[in-house]
Amino acid sequence: MSKPMPTSRALQRLQTLIWVLIYGGLLSLVLGLAMERGGQGLGDSLRLWGAVIAVLGVLLIPVRAWLEPRD
Repeated sequence: MSKPMPTSRALQRLQTLIWVLIYGGLLSLVLGLAMERGGQGLGDSLRLWGAVIAVLGVLLIPVRAWLEPRD
């Protein structure tokens, strides 16, 4: 089975997306923890979606490592 060979620009976009997902997810997670005191349920939602988004970013790291650039 041959590996897909994306362009260097596509790989750079994927790397940017990975870091945005990780940092954005962690930021949402922390904001959800901070809003927990309000008790309106928004904090729970932010924590859940922040964790899901951060995990998605982490799961994309092996995908990026598997891809080879096409020069």
